[in-house]
Amino acid sequence: MSASYDQNIKGATHATLPNEKNENILIGMQDGVSGHFKLVRKQDAVVSVFDSNFLVGDGIWEGIRARNGRVQFAKDHIDRLFQSAKAMFMNLGLSKTQLLDLLHQTLDANNMSNEEHVHIRLVVSRGLKSTPYQNPSVNIGLPLIVMIPEIKAADPNVKKHGLRLITSHIRRGPPDVKDEMWNHISKATDVQACIGANVTGADESLMLDLNGFVKTCNSTNFFIVRNGEVWAPTKNNQMQGITRQKSIDACRANGIPVRELDFTLTEVYGADEAFCTGTFPSQIHVQMVDGRQIGDGKKGPITKRIEQLYKEMTRKDTERSREQIHSDLDATRTSKL
Repeated sequence: MSASYDQNIKGATHATLPNEKNENILIGMQDGVSGHFKLVRKQDAVVSVFDSNFLVGDGIWEGIRARNGRVQFAKDHIDRLFQSAKAMFMNLGLSKTQLLDLLHQTLDANNMSNEEHVHIRLVVSRGLKSTPYQNPSVNIGLPLIVMIPEIKAADPNVKKHGLRLITSHIRRGPPDVKDEMWNHISKATDVQACIGANVTGADESLMLDLNGFVKTCNSTNFFIVRNGEVWAPTKNNQMQGITRQKSIDACRANGIPVRELDFTLTEVYGADEAFCTGTFPSQIHVQMVDGRQIGDGKKGPITKRIEQLYKEMTRKDTERSREQIHSDLDATRTSKL
């Protein structure tokens, strides 16, 4: 495939503008054995080789945006994390509001109250093991919780030119194999699909389900637009995307026809517009799939409209006080199973 922009852009959906402040960030870490929370310099933030994530990939995660010291869509992200924890039979040992407080402590320690483009990778490992073994019965204490805040603005060149996708042979699996609704540390299938995109010079891989219907990309959710109507793949075999749902909500609240349905690659190739969504890139249009240009290859009017509506949603959400964001969560509910 011919490229219309820099072929050296790495991880296009997550391509960022460099920021030297990220070299001196403090990482928030709550130890599962002692229960202590501490802020550690980036170069000193380490975990044991007996950690569950390191040994067997046993953990969950969230990618979260923060703007001017406020966690964006905090309730949605924390609810999703606790749902994944419950599905994995993992007791986080703290309430949702306590977790939000730790996120705010980490932001404050890094003087990020005036930063508009903060991305936090929240990682939860099942914790320390007494010996290398998959069974949680050998775990000691509660999970390890790690919060990595970085200043990350999306590369405007990618937003301008859009994505080139290629269909992967790797499929989105059913919930009785590895439920795609878990935000699980094990991303082996997504990594394999990503490698397929890398070796062909594409930006991401488009993934199908076991019946051949279009589902997601390897790191983002996927939409098409046909005849003025937005199509989102059905929830089956679907990543539980918060930006995906917010985009659907924005359509429904503003008179943009939107449907969740099964559709095929043929319908993708003939679409008027296509775009991907994710916490980091928000919305980003697709210019090409499997060598077929989508529409005129440029960002279409409906994609632009959804992008603007989503920006307004995030602005309103993060202009609220921390107390208002805090009140969204149930202060009495813990992760105890």
